[in-house]
Formats: sequence, C-alpha cells, structure tokens
Amino acid sequence: MSTPGPANPTAEVRQRWRLVVRRPAGPPGAAPKELVAAWESGLAASGLPVAGLEQPSGRPRIAFGAPLGAGIAAERELMEVFLVERWPVAQVRAALATALPAGHELVDLHDVWLGEPPLTGQVAAADYRITVRAVDGRELDRASLQAASDQLLAAAALPRTRDKGGRPIAYDLRPLVLAATALAVDPDGRAVLSIRTSFDPERGVGRPEEVVAAIGELVGRPLEVAKVVRERLLLRREL
Repeated sequence: MSTPGPANPTAEVRQRWRLVVRRPAGPPGAAPKELVAAWESGLAASGLPVAGLEQPSGRPRIAFGAPLGAGIAAERELMEVFLVERWPVAQVRAALATALPAGHELVDLHDVWLGEPPLTGQVAAADYRITVRAVDGRELDRASLQAASDQLLAAAALPRTRDKGGRPIAYDLRPLVLAATALAVDPDGRAVLSIRTSFDPERGVGRPEEVVAAIGELVGRPLEVAKVVRERLLLRREL
C-alpha cells in the first residue's frame, strides 16, 4: 500500500517576474505591513497563478528588494512575484494592472532566471533625491553644500551613533556613502541633494537622513529633510 502524500502539495515555481514599480509617498505613520497586505490582496484577486495561493488560506509568494518607509516616494522599486505556471509578458502585465496598490505604477517587468540568488541579497545600493532646508530658515548655498559633500567623501571615517532598541550604537557612516552631490537650490532657498548609499551585509544600510545630518555638520548649518525620493535600487552587478 502506498503512503498518501500531503493533502495540499506545494506547487513547483515555474516563473519568476521582477517588477520595477513607482509608488507615491504614503502617510508617514503607515506600517509597512499595510503595503504588503495591499499587494497580497491585489495579487490574490488578479488571477495570476502566484505561488502560495494553491494552499488553503495561502499567501502569495512575493519578495521586496529593500525596506522603505511609507513616507518616502519611490521611482524604481524592485520586487518579485513567483508563478506556478508560465505566462507570457503581456498576460502578466494585464493581470498586474489590476493588482497594483492605489497610486502604484508598473514601470518595467522582467522574466528572471529561477536560479538567481534572492533579490534582497542582490541589492547593493540606493539612489536618493533629497530636498533639504536650513533649520535657521536662511537660503542655502549650493557651492557650500558641494564643498561639504566633497569633504564627506574625502573623509577616512565619519564616526556617528545610531539608536537601536533605545540605546546608542557607534558606527562609521563613511563606508555606507558612495556618492553625494548638491544639485541645485530652488526659489524657496531649499537645496536638492543626490545621495547614493550602500547596503552592506555587515555594516548595515546607509540612511539618507544621516548623510544629510553629516553634510549639515560639515557645512556648519544644521539641515532638515523636507522631502525624500528613492530614485532606484542598484544590484551588485550594476556597481
């Protein structure tokens, strides 16, 4: 007599789609799990044969490139969806159009080799466009900000502290900053900075607001962030 198999065997993944998505900034206090829930709900109703949904009360198998706070807009976020059937790109696009959370837009779509490493481990850096203003309210000067950015990049180390679980943790910000440029000063006297930070498995993630704080210290004028846009995530092969 043969041994019965599991009542609901897990279906084999046959396709892996990488999505490039644009999303608006949400309410600053919104929990990341709310966005995940919106994606799961949309995919479950889309008709796509997403892995995981073949199980009773199953959740769609999806993967996000890197966490991002709800209050930050993004222009080219990366995520992946895994299917148990092979579908043509046009059919996948049409189904995803019904699955996108409110305000989201599908920028691009790639059929990815199933054997590629997990997406999270491939993300190496992020580009940010940050609008800043001086705490004292005076107009900012692009040349001074660029000089401070150059000084930051030329530094051998940038010792700082980061709060973790209610206690300060010392770390070096410098290895986590790959580029910093002062782009322009707008008519309101605010400046726009372009910053690239790294995702390091040992050192952690370079946070854009910490880079802004360091530039403010170097320029001698405390800065506050008015707006942050994550322009794109970069994979290790792209650096």
